[in-house]
Amino acid sequence: MSEIKEQCKQAMEELIEVAGLKKGQIVVVGCSTSEVCGSKIGTDSRPEVAVEMVETIYSVLKEHGLYLAAQCCEHLNRAIIIERAAVPFAEPVNVVPQPKAGGSFATAAYKIFTDPVALEEIKADAGIDIGGTLIGMHLKKVAVPVRLSIKTIGEAPVLAARTRPKFIGGCRAVYDEKLL
Repeated sequence: MSEIKEQCKQAMEELIEVAGLKKGQIVVVGCSTSEVCGSKIGTDSRPEVAVEMVETIYSVLKEHGLYLAAQCCEHLNRAIIIERAAVPFAEPVNVVPQPKAGGSFATAAYKIFTDPVALEEIKADAGIDIGGTLIGMHLKKVAVPVRLSIKTIGEAPVLAARTRPKFIGGCRAVYDEKLL
């Protein structure tokens, strides 16, 4: 377990640095504890592993003034569990995740957060997908891959992304030429 916690910490620290995240921003994390422990996603939920992972990730994010958005599994349509303070004007949905309906990671977040709220969707500034949970639907446009030195957490593959504003319009030289 200590190795998994260290991998979580290192992955989050790297993402924060590479993505240039600022205080108040949101990081979405999708996690299959089944995959972390070497099983197929959705087949071997591990609440005790989830608690350790959420505590570690949440702690790192809080140190940087960032918010954790924990993605539920497909049985709850990948809803998000987040601290109410991060989304004061969002419209919550009425659900409480459970290990087999929401996933162990989201369930642990719901129990650990001070004032949790469930949302149907969010547009996060960055994210980490641990075990193929498909977090892309909860990232702002435009998502940019982030290559971390941590390729797995436990046995689960890790993918990370940051977001950037859209580029709109042409290049400045073309724009200036039209003005002349």
